[in-house]
Amino acid sequence: MNRIKSIDVVRGLVMIIMTIDHCRDLTGSAFLTNGPTNLQTTTIPLFFTRWITHLCAPTFVFLSGVSAFLLAQRRNDPVVSRNFLIKRGISLVIINFTINNFGIFFDIHFGVLFFQVIAAIGFALIGLGLMIKLPAKTIGIIGVLVIFAHDLFDKINFPGNSFASVAWSIFMGTGFFPIAENHSFVVSYPIIPWLAVAMAGFGFATFFNLSVEKRKKIFFRIGTAVIALFIVIRALNFYGDPAPWSGQPRGIFTFLSFINTTKYPPSLLFILMTVGISVLFLSLIDGIQNKVTDIISMYGKAPLFYWLLHWFVIHFAAMIIFLLQGFRFHDLQFSGFGMGRPEKGGGLNLPELYLLWACIVIILYPVCKWFGNYKANHREIKWIHYL
Repeated sequence: MNRIKSIDVVRGLVMIIMTIDHCRDLTGSAFLTNGPTNLQTTTIPLFFTRWITHLCAPTFVFLSGVSAFLLAQRRNDPVVSRNFLIKRGISLVIINFTINNFGIFFDIHFGVLFFQVIAAIGFALIGLGLMIKLPAKTIGIIGVLVIFAHDLFDKINFPGNSFASVAWSIFMGTGFFPIAENHSFVVSYPIIPWLAVAMAGFGFATFFNLSVEKRKKIFFRIGTAVIALFIVIRALNFYGDPAPWSGQPRGIFTFLSFINTTKYPPSLLFILMTVGISVLFLSLIDGIQNKVTDIISMYGKAPLFYWLLHWFVIHFAAMIIFLLQGFRFHDLQFSGFGMGRPEKGGGLNLPELYLLWACIVIILYPVCKWFGNYKANHREIKWIHYL
């Protein structure tokens, strides 16, 4: 089976969108990095600069489930598919705590071990590998049920740094755990809810066996239904997110409150809102091929390669920016959550941030194009396909 271009386009688009958020994290002024979705302090442009990037992680994980199904179907050997998914999942977990961890913080002491989205995808692939012999629709249905039910456990907590507290955070919640002096373990992407998103994607992928015309209609109906369900449940304001929406002095801010759902851990409403939009976009882009989709798909053909590389490029750009702003290298804080920023001051405003974002994306395009072509022309190199 040939690559389905719409998947690469959607993945590539959210990777481009994702880059603005990481530029904001590493180079934005304090105003841009402190509480961009806090309705008491944010601005409308800043809120949407952060909110639009909420599409990224759910789309990555959902499409990882889609890709896992297509890979299993293409290989038509459950044992081979299981082994590949488990090995790939383990490699992603290792990469998360090594290359990815360093790329985010630039801290040679690894003061923060960050359980991030790459690890969540890794465990999702391991889970899908273990379930590979189940029917795809069964896997998808179980995933949807978990997505709808996991918010029931939001109020469960365990004290301190106990084993139960760490385990619960890894599987169901979030947490910050000191593990030694100047070292900590942070969980932002718990396994169970993100595995459920990948499982839903695995079941959804069966629609790609239909003709483009048929599946476009189905994608549109599913995307519309999911967004409508989000609106209804959110309007009722009793379940699906730990942060209820509320009326605000300005009507536009009431709307912002309505769509300001919880990502850490991902609530039911967060998943419905983001995955619904992604499925709608799939319905619009499927079967379309032009110069724009050709360019965007290049980013989506080498997702892990782009992910790892863009952190390093943004970090080097950030250091140059801060040095040009008059800071010295020893002013840059790499320990803890410093991420290479000065302790106080410095950073870009929003228009400058968007300019940097555009430059980073443009710079990385020829590199991703080269890598995508190299990977396609060197299928005998096994490890390269993990990127």
